[in-house]
Amino acid sequence: MKKITAILFLFLFLLSYSQETIDFQNTSFKEILAKAKKEKKLVFMDAYASWCGPCKLMEKNIFPLPAVKEYYNANFINARFDMEKGEGRDIALKYGVRSYPSFLFINGDGELVLQNRGYMGEQDFLTIAKEANNPKFANASTKELFEKGESDPDFLLNMMRLYAQSDYDLAKKVSERYFNVKKDRELTRDDVGMLLYFLKSPADLNYQVFKNKKADIVKVMSEDIYQQFDVNIKISKIMENSLDQKSGLIDEAYFYKNAVPLVNQKEAETALNRMKVIYYANAGNYKEYEKAALAYYKNSEDFDPQELLKPAFIFSEHIETRSSLKKAEEWAEKSVMNSESAENTYILAKLYAKTGNKDGAIMYAEMSKNLSQQQGIDASPAIQLLETLK
Repeated sequence: MKKITAILFLFLFLLSYSQETIDFQNTSFKEILAKAKKEKKLVFMDAYASWCGPCKLMEKNIFPLPAVKEYYNANFINARFDMEKGEGRDIALKYGVRSYPSFLFINGDGELVLQNRGYMGEQDFLTIAKEANNPKFANASTKELFEKGESDPDFLLNMMRLYAQSDYDLAKKVSERYFNVKKDRELTRDDVGMLLYFLKSPADLNYQVFKNKKADIVKVMSEDIYQQFDVNIKISKIMENSLDQKSGLIDEAYFYKNAVPLVNQKEAETALNRMKVIYYANAGNYKEYEKAALAYYKNSEDFDPQELLKPAFIFSEHIETRSSLKKAEEWAEKSVMNSESAENTYILAKLYAKTGNKDGAIMYAEMSKNLSQQQGIDASPAIQLLETLK
């Protein structure tokens, strides 16, 4: 009798221990989906990485909470996968998981219904579960609901995010309905980001939203930035077509011929130079980049000091023309005058070294080394530069 009681006690103890957190299924993803489909439930997946601190905090602080485990165990088939091991790698690729923790709600057909990410408290974690557990997801996929005319803005916003990478054309259609629903409401910062992400041409339906909602948009960005976006939208296709795939060069004659009728000469010239510094830097064509950067950053006072640091760095690494390097010194000096950092003092030191200003190079290389050591970052580039200057 005592032996039976002891076994029963042990069983109850193990049972209660197993219930101390969300009941995660220890089986394959395929089997989990089959179970979800059979029980007409969604899969909740904790997509984590073994090194992720916030993932461990969710596991320790949130998953064991009574309200959390009760709701998730009652309403979902729960699963956990390390996104960097085994099946997790394929799951991460399939659903575009790039940050941890990510929380995926997936129907029995393997379609992502809702996604969220990052450490969150009890109430927020329950809120996303209740949002995913909306009865309308039980009998139809998000695509089917969209095709039937679903116009709830939260639904549309989530669907845009779900398909932005995997099915851009669908996500763009969703965005058009979303911004039509919001036509009488003020756009948030996130709305503006979404609007610009899906806006590629004046022929797009959302271009009229961009024009009509200018007052909302300039609350998020300056009037000048808004104007730059407008120019780029108008001539984006021309920019694309002006790239000669064989030579790897930009056909300036074609660009001006087609862009100037849409925007004025000055706007076209600025847009072309901006395009050049981005394209030629990415292509590693530093000969063309040098010319483009000198034209685009000619008036350094028009640019934020931090923005000038990138061309200064590229010149310090890849350019040998003395007059060009002197211009890059001006860019780096502006950044250093604004705020000294290990990065900008190192770049200025490199530029001084290349133009023959040895004393200046030593001074700023020493400064970069000291700032790096104070901040606990790698000081070896500055140390190596000092060695060459001896």
